[in-house]
Amino acid sequence: MNATPLKAEVEIAIVGAGAAGIAAGRRLTEAGADFVVLEARSRIGGRAWTVERDGLPLDLGCGWLHSADHNSWTQIAEATGFTIDRTPAPWTSPNSDLTMDPSEFAEYRAAIAAFYERIGAAKEGRDHPAADLLEPGGRWNALIDAISTYANGAELEFVSVQDVGRYDDDDVNWRVREGYGSLIAGYGSPLPVALECVVSRINHSGAVLKIETSSGVVSARCAIIALPTNVIANGSVQFTPGLVEKAEAAASLPLGLADKVWFALERAEELPAETRLFGRTDRTETGAYHIRPLGRAVIEAYFGGRLARRLEEEGEGASAAFAIEELTAQLGSGFRRRLKPLASTAWAKDVFARGSYSHALPGRAGARAVLAQPVEERLFFAGEACSASSFSTARGAYETGVAAAEAALRVTRRPG
Repeated sequence: MNATPLKAEVEIAIVGAGAAGIAAGRRLTEAGADFVVLEARSRIGGRAWTVERDGLPLDLGCGWLHSADHNSWTQIAEATGFTIDRTPAPWTSPNSDLTMDPSEFAEYRAAIAAFYERIGAAKEGRDHPAADLLEPGGRWNALIDAISTYANGAELEFVSVQDVGRYDDDDVNWRVREGYGSLIAGYGSPLPVALECVVSRINHSGAVLKIETSSGVVSARCAIIALPTNVIANGSVQFTPGLVEKAEAAASLPLGLADKVWFALERAEELPAETRLFGRTDRTETGAYHIRPLGRAVIEAYFGGRLARRLEEEGEGASAAFAIEELTAQLGSGFRRRLKPLASTAWAKDVFARGSYSHALPGRAGARAVLAQPVEERLFFAGEACSASSFSTARGAYETGVAAAEAALRVTRRPG
């Protein structure tokens, strides 16, 4: 990665080197703009993060190319030598589900399809919690709510019907064999990035922006703000004068929580590859387990919402212990000896994220448009939360990052 000393003056500053900031930086590079990316972490990629354990790339953040057939990251991966795995996602087939028999799976799929049909029909009406559209007393309600904790990072009572209804997904989901996080970080590697450069204040009171960082002050004509909503809402970065509407919009789009644990699996060949099971189907606080993704001898465990927050609060190792109990309940007590924890996440405790991906609170679906709106044609906002229909994805982050870069270029290249 092209780590760079902090420049005192630039045409455009990008705050945040996640997927949106990287996409913006690549567009500015194409245009020959004078810019720098300011990144608080010691790495780039943000909530896209691949680590290597036991010689395997493991995605701790985003792992699926959603709407992969028209996802810009798919084209970038293919153009830069990464390998796209087009194996269907394990949640699409009854033969891939180890929790339910085919008849139960058919009932569950029909119930969740009917739920999302009701969401689609209601998205243009009065906004209210998505939980209101669960079938009263429905057999699969708890599991549908659990799915929301993985997809939205929050239970349906905290999720806007309008927001969920506007999400655009064609149900084509692929993976990057070398890691989605590795793809995004690799795409950002040529950019001029000042690492461990924590932005504390953006002063837009004068003719030139003054951006205060832990490494010094940067002057810029305009800035692209590519920060998670929780970081904007909690005031970690101060704006002078204050941006009350932005703070309120960010607070209306909190980052839900979805955490992972990765396990090495002994005698992996005894379980079918690319399958899934749930810890329970009768409660929301349960994990989802992807067995042997990409054919590898690992299990990828997912936890979301209240459960993920509770496990983070219980401390290191709690998520792995919970997963092992659920897996052994499903697969037998002897299964415990076949599991070795490799890596886990605690995104809520990450001070530069404070969560995983955004969801709109009930009644606040319009906050995405408010957050995305430029300020004074000098502050441009980007990130998955700014996307009207691809929020919570690296795809949405990419699209908004490019759009913010285009807007900044129009201003800085304007005659006079």
